[in-house]
Amino acid sequence: MAPYLQIVANGLMLGALYACIAVGFSLVWGVLNIINMLHGSFIVLGGYLVYFAWHHFDINPFVTLPAAAALTFLAGYLLQYGAINRVVARPVLTTLTLTFGLDMILYNLMNVSFDATPRRVSLDLGRLDVAGVALPIDRVWVMVLALALTGLLYAVMRGSRLGRAIVAVRMDRDAAALMGIRVPRIYAATFGIAAAMAGACGALMAVVFPVTTGISGLLLGKAFVVCVIGGLGTVPGALVGGMALGMIESAAGHFLGAQYAVLLGFLVMLALLVVRPGGIMGKKGYE
Repeated sequence: MAPYLQIVANGLMLGALYACIAVGFSLVWGVLNIINMLHGSFIVLGGYLVYFAWHHFDINPFVTLPAAAALTFLAGYLLQYGAINRVVARPVLTTLTLTFGLDMILYNLMNVSFDATPRRVSLDLGRLDVAGVALPIDRVWVMVLALALTGLLYAVMRGSRLGRAIVAVRMDRDAAALMGIRVPRIYAATFGIAAAMAGACGALMAVVFPVTTGISGLLLGKAFVVCVIGGLGTVPGALVGGMALGMIESAAGHFLGAQYAVLLGFLVMLALLVVRPGGIMGKKGYE
């Protein structure tokens, strides 16, 4: 029984992180209709920021997480407001090409500044043993904070004026503009929030996984898979998709081997695209 409980525990810890990875990507895709190729690099940037704060100044990564989120929010807001807003109404291929170009710039800047050596924050917090299940305390904290960040975004979207404005723009941009909502600023705020979530997620990732520029494409792929599985444009969809992918990879890693975990996740994504293209919790209009 214990091995199966370990699979579930590992899946939950991994799934919470995947949900945090994908929720910002899903938000930008669902609200702005932009496939944000920068997302993976923003996650890596957040990881680098907390690593160097820990390595050079001995600052706990959980303490520097808000600063990493704030810096990536500012970068995302300025990029959207100053560059992407100029082409946001054009076909998806245009915005895809622009964000791809911006991603190449950020990717190479990080390679030049930090090089591609994998880096990880090593926190020796011990582990808990519950009913034969090993729970590393650092991973437990990462899971709790990832779920808290996802829940915080959900609360902002549901209960704040900014969240209601974002939803209004998502539903009908022209009607929202007629009601006095400044659509370009809402777009910039949405992109900034997504970047902040990516930066915060990178800060959490650096605690449990080595961070390097080489994984930015893999992280972007994970975000795609979670969005397809869970459904586009909703926080609950990202949470369900992340948990589902975490469980799939945990079970595949145990029964088939770690080398098949990523492959199985992508196969599930392809199957869902055939039988349920809107995802498990996808809403009409965001398939």
